[in-house]
Amino acid sequence: MRVPQFERYARLSQGTALLIVGALIGALVYHSIFFMNFNALRTTNLELEERLIQSENDLEKLNQFKNQHTIIKSILPIMEESRTGGGRNAGMNELTKSILRATIRKELGVLIGRSIYDIDSDAKLARLLLARKEYTVQDKEYAVEIKTMLVADNVLRVWFTAKEKEPPPG
Repeated sequence: MRVPQFERYARLSQGTALLIVGALIGALVYHSIFFMNFNALRTTNLELEERLIQSENDLEKLNQFKNQHTIIKSILPIMEESRTGGGRNAGMNELTKSILRATIRKELGVLIGRSIYDIDSDAKLARLLLARKEYTVQDKEYAVEIKTMLVADNVLRVWFTAKEKEPPPG
């Protein structure tokens, strides 16, 4: 019995290999596009969940203080992108930003219900709240600094920056 020569099937082997490599490359491209879309969907979902929680809290507070027109009814933290430090929070993901905003909203919650005209009487409380704070989110430490606070339409808007703390040397 004779064994056929492999050279007769060389073109068929090359074509099959090319087909398999093409299928693998196509699967990789499709998978990367799928993950990009999934990541965008996840980011949008996190933002919408945060808005929903904020809206529910605002509705509850507005119902509680609906007859009082000169008090702080809600808090809106706004994260500024850091202009110094080489954009250290540029790589911060949406989940971390969302957790930091929720934490600041919770800590400043003591100001809800206070008169917008008497807010300056709590200078010591305001100084403690404006001091440089450090939070741990997803096993990373962030230094949060409140830059500006403004009350408009019974909403306390708080602008803050967050920078990831550098790990200790060693």
